[in-house]
Amino acid sequence: MAQSDRIETLKARVKELPNEPGVYLMKAQAEKIVYVGKAKDLRARVRSYFQDSKSISVKTQYLVAQIQHIDYIITKTEVEAFLLEASLIKKHKPRYNIRLKDDKAYPYIQCSLNDDFPRFYIQRRVKPDGSMYFGPYTSGMYVRETIRFLNRTFHVRDCTDGFMKSRKRPCLTHQIGRCPAPCVKLIAKAEYSVDVDSAIDFLKGRDKKVVSELTKKMKEASKLERFEAAGKLRDSIQAVAAILEKQIVVSTKEDIDQDVIAYFGDDRGTLVETLHIRSGRVIGNRFQFLPKLNCNSPEEDPKEWLTSFMNQYYSENVVPDQIILPVDLSGDIHKLFREVFRERKQKAAQFVHAHDREQKKLFEMALKNAESHFSDYVNKQTNMARILEEIQAKFHLKQAPLRIECYDISNFQGEESVASQVVFEDGQPKRDDYRKYKIRTVQGSNDFASMKEVLERRLKHTEYDDPQLIVIDGGKGQLGMALKALKELGREEIPCVGMAKARAEGDFSQSEVSHTDERFFLPGRSNPVLFHRNSDALKVLVALRDEAHRFAITFHRKLRDQKMFASALDGIEGLGEKRKIALLKHFGTVDAIAAANISEIADVKGINIKVAENVKAALEKLT
Repeated sequence: MAQSDRIETLKARVKELPNEPGVYLMKAQAEKIVYVGKAKDLRARVRSYFQDSKSISVKTQYLVAQIQHIDYIITKTEVEAFLLEASLIKKHKPRYNIRLKDDKAYPYIQCSLNDDFPRFYIQRRVKPDGSMYFGPYTSGMYVRETIRFLNRTFHVRDCTDGFMKSRKRPCLTHQIGRCPAPCVKLIAKAEYSVDVDSAIDFLKGRDKKVVSELTKKMKEASKLERFEAAGKLRDSIQAVAAILEKQIVVSTKEDIDQDVIAYFGDDRGTLVETLHIRSGRVIGNRFQFLPKLNCNSPEEDPKEWLTSFMNQYYSENVVPDQIILPVDLSGDIHKLFREVFRERKQKAAQFVHAHDREQKKLFEMALKNAESHFSDYVNKQTNMARILEEIQAKFHLKQAPLRIECYDISNFQGEESVASQVVFEDGQPKRDDYRKYKIRTVQGSNDFASMKEVLERRLKHTEYDDPQLIVIDGGKGQLGMALKALKELGREEIPCVGMAKARAEGDFSQSEVSHTDERFFLPGRSNPVLFHRNSDALKVLVALRDEAHRFAITFHRKLRDQKMFASALDGIEGLGEKRKIALLKHFGTVDAIAAANISEIADVKGINIKVAENVKAALEKLT
C-alpha cells in the first residue's frame, strides 16, 4: 500500500473512533503493537497524530510512519483508561512507549497481619492481602538481614506456616531463646502481638519508643532479679542502636513516608532517579534509564512522559504519603492520580513541587544521584556498544546485535528433553524474555531435531522483538538444523552462529586441560571464528551460553525430580494426585517423607492415618 493511501486509510479509521474515554493501540506489520495511549476522548486524541507534519514532533512522525492499523478499548472513565494503559504497556512492551525495563522487582518486608501469629517475609510483589508492607528497599540481602534482626531482637517466629502447624514440640530456635514457640502455644496471641507491634514500630522509624519500651522491660526484669532476661533485653537495645547508626537521617518529617523523583539526560537518553525516604531516613534509591527520551528536547513535555512513568512505577510499588517532583503536577493530573491510587487500594499521595528548604534539599540529593548514575550508565553503554561492534565485525553482521538469543538442549539418557531460551539485550540478561520448552515432537536423544522444533515454536511468536543474532549451543550439526528451521520459516535474514568448545593442544593425558577455546561456526564458512582470550566480547558470549546451559539444566532437573517423585509414590493405595502434591509441598523430597514418622505424614492436610501408614510401608520397601 502506498504511503498516501495508508495515511488516508488511517484517517478514515480515526473517524470511526468514539468520543469516549479509553485506550488506543497502534499496530505495525504483523499486528505488532508499537504504541499504547490513553485518552479522555479517543477520537480527538488519535486525530492529533495526523495533523500537518509541521505541527507534530519528529518522534511522533516516526511513530506514524510505522502504523498500519489502530485498535481501541473503551473504558467507563479516564481512571480506568489510566489503569488499563499501564497493564497493556507492561504486557506488550510497545517500542514507542516509555516503559520500565528493570525486570527485578523491589524487595519489601511483609508482615502477615492476617495470621494469628504474624511473621516477616521478603516479598517482591505488593498485594492487597491485608498484610503490612515496608519499603521499597534496594538490596534483598539488606532486607533478609533486617528480618533476621527483627526476629532475633523482638522474638518473632521465623518458621514457615507449614512447619509451624506440624510441630509437636518447640524447635531449636526456642531452646536458644530466640522464639517464644507459638507453634505449641507457649505464648498467648495477645502477648505475641506486643512483640510484633514493637518490630513494626521499629520499621516505622519509632526507634525512640522502641528503645524506651525495651529499657523499661529490662529494668523491670532486673528489679525482679531475672538477670538472664534483662541481659537479653540489653542485647536487643544494643542491636537496635547499632542498626540505627547505619541509617542516614535526611528529613525531620518522621511521621510521613516520602519519594523524591528527579531526572537528568541529553540526546543519549534520560535517567529518572527515585529516592525513597521512610520516617526521615533514606532506605534506598533506584534509577530507570529511558533511552529514547531526551528530557531537554522542546518536543518532550515532562508532564506527559513523567505521568506515564509514574503510572507504571506505582502500579507495583507502595505509594508513599508524599511524592516530591521536579515539575508541577497539581490540578487535574494530581486529581486523576489520586483516583487511580484509590482504585488500586493505595494511598492518595500528595504531589509536591519542591518549594520549602527541606524539600529542595531532598530534591537536590536526588538530582545529584541522577547526574552521577547517568554518567556511569552512558559510560557503561559506550563500552557495551564497543563490545557489540566487535561481535558485529567478527560475525559480519549487518547491524550491532542489541538483542541476542541463545538456545540449549538438555536431556538425560534421551529422556525428558527440554530446551532453554536466554535473552541478552545490550549485553545484559533480560530475564522476562527467558523461555523453557518441553520437546514435543522428538523421541529419544536428538539434539539436532529438538533445536529445529524449538526455533520453529519461538519464531512463530511475532509479539517478541526479533533477535539480531541467534547463538546455538553446539557445533556445525546444531547450527545446520537451526538454519534449516529458519529457512522453512522464511526467516533466513536472522543471523545464526554455533558455539562450541574445543580442547587446546597439549598433554591430554592429564585429568584436566589447561584451557579451552570457544569456537564459533558461521554459515558457509568451514573454519571457526575465534576471539582473543581476553576479549570482552567473548566474555559476554560465554556468559550468554553459560546462562542458557544453567537455565536448561535447572528446568531438566526439576522435571526429572518430579518424575522420580511421582514414580516412587505410584500405586500406593489411597494416594491420588492431589495428595501427592500435598506431600511434595510439605516435605519437598521422597527422602524427607521416608524419614518422617506416620503421625508427621498424617499431619499433612488431606492425609489420614490409614494413607500415612500405606505411604510409610511403601517407602520402607524401597529403602
